[in-house]
Amino acid sequence: MATDNAKPEMPKPETLKPETKIKITEDAAATGDTAVAYDYWRSGSGRHQVPGIIKCFGARPDFLRQVVDFSNTIHFSEGHLNRRTKEMIASHVSFLNRCPY
Repeated sequence: MATDNAKPEMPKPETLKPETKIKITEDAAATGDTAVAYDYWRSGSGRHQVPGIIKCFGARPDFLRQVVDFSNTIHFSEGHLNRRTKEMIASHVSFLNRCPY
């Protein structure tokens, strides 16, 4: 008796919608301490749109500020690698992970 060992086709990654249990606070919906924390990020980054990785911390604006400060210290300060090299590495890793930010 022959059996069919064909596996079902998986959807292509670009067609999958990521699901998260993390509450994302969008820019327009940010109020109070979250809006202040988003503005803190904006003032340090020079960018206007808050990226998703930062919005993940919108429910905890106190922690968001700590993450921003830590990130700026680790990623954007001079050290063994200059900022430009760190930015290129981060961009390449984001590309490999199909990450929009």
